[in-house]
Amino acid sequence: MQSFHLHLVSDATGETVTSVVRACLVQFEGVLAHQHNWWLVRTQGQVERVIAGIEENPGIVLFTLVDGAVRALLEEACRRRKIPCIPLLDPVMAGLSAFLDVEVKALPGRQYQLDAEYFARIDAMQFTLAHDDGQLMEAVDEADVVLVGVSRTSKTPTCMYLANRGLKCANYPLVPGVPLPPTLERAKRPLVVGLTKDPKSLSDIRRARLRMLNQAEETDYAQFEKVKEEVQAARRIFTRLGWPVVDVTRRSIEEASAAIMQLHAQHMERQAVPVPGAIPP
Repeated sequence: MQSFHLHLVSDATGETVTSVVRACLVQFEGVLAHQHNWWLVRTQGQVERVIAGIEENPGIVLFTLVDGAVRALLEEACRRRKIPCIPLLDPVMAGLSAFLDVEVKALPGRQYQLDAEYFARIDAMQFTLAHDDGQLMEAVDEADVVLVGVSRTSKTPTCMYLANRGLKCANYPLVPGVPLPPTLERAKRPLVVGLTKDPKSLSDIRRARLRMLNQAEETDYAQFEKVKEEVQAARRIFTRLGWPVVDVTRRSIEEASAAIMQLHAQHMERQAVPVPGAIPP
């Protein structure tokens, strides 16, 4: 296996550069990256510590630094040492600046300012925690998205991911023999999405869950035929109520969330009420 040192440098939390690198590295098989993270790099002294770390473990450098003086120190040090140094944000910011004919404001960490969007995400997280696993279904119409599915279809982690993107989420577990809450059946404002999963995969996940809890695996909860009946019954409910369905069998949380956010955008467009006297688009 080929291995190398990878230095990620950011003037904020490193979320952007980490996400980009993760998406890229999965495309390379047989490669091991020894990752060195350098976050909140905003001063000359901090850059010098980064350079010392790069000298100790030479390897490719990827950075998201917007302050010209700070990034110049890093780029010059890498140039002298013949180390690749890649600015991830430059192509996007240059393209936007040219298209908008607006000068870039070099303000480190600006995307993390405590603005209205930040507080909206906090509100969404609090709402989602309070409405997890079928709690407070009487207030379901206050949600943006409601996820419904049988046990172990990733309802809670998907809700938390969506909440971090600013959507107030609730989720409801389908249990055999237990009817849906009337408030959920009548819900109009939120987008209600049914989550489903391949019965064999779901049965295996439930068995693993029972083993972890030191419980017997041969129960209706994990038995394949029973799980298959649960999934089919759930699909019938989704069809009856006209809820869109997202199959999470081969989807990551991020991929499932992306599909749900797209459905939510379409749902909001359908719910939009024209302003009286407005000219239609």
